[in-house]
Amino acid sequence: MSARPSPADLDAAAGRVIPDVIAPDLAVLFCGINPGLWSAATGHHFARPGNRFWPALHRGGFTPRQFRPDEQDELLAYGLGITNFVERGSARADELTRDELVDGGAVLAAKVHEYRPRWLAVLGVGAYRTAFGQRTAKVGAQPERIGATPVWVLPNPSGLNAHYTLNRLAAEFAALREAVER
Repeated sequence: MSARPSPADLDAAAGRVIPDVIAPDLAVLFCGINPGLWSAATGHHFARPGNRFWPALHRGGFTPRQFRPDEQDELLAYGLGITNFVERGSARADELTRDELVDGGAVLAAKVHEYRPRWLAVLGVGAYRTAFGQRTAKVGAQPERIGATPVWVLPNPSGLNAHYTLNRLAAEFAALREAVER
């Protein structure tokens, strides 16, 4: 398990990039907005305590137990991967510009074409709307595809997203899992 980053570690993590967890032909490629400073400091996706990605992933039925962020590479064995719209770490997602999200959408589309996941799951409806110009998108399956890959939008699992409790978030993950298994 990773050590808790110090305030200096967090400050130094601004702009840092963490590698994707990705491979060809995944069942689901999850796409976050960008790494927070805690993730950038530790090198692990969704690492900040209070982020609900890992518990929602497990409760939604994707993993047999709740993984820790430092176990992220084990997701590949379950056909799951993680990437981000914007690579650079920041304190808050609202620090990103519209252009960064639009450019990130183009990079994400290229990754989807290259790696061919069966589903793309975007974590954050606002980021999806901006990146792909889909102003009326809602959580759930989207009518648009990227190549042959269908897109599903999930709520942002950040602890700052008070609109979704962990139970509601897990239910959204479970709905995606059911679609993947169909």
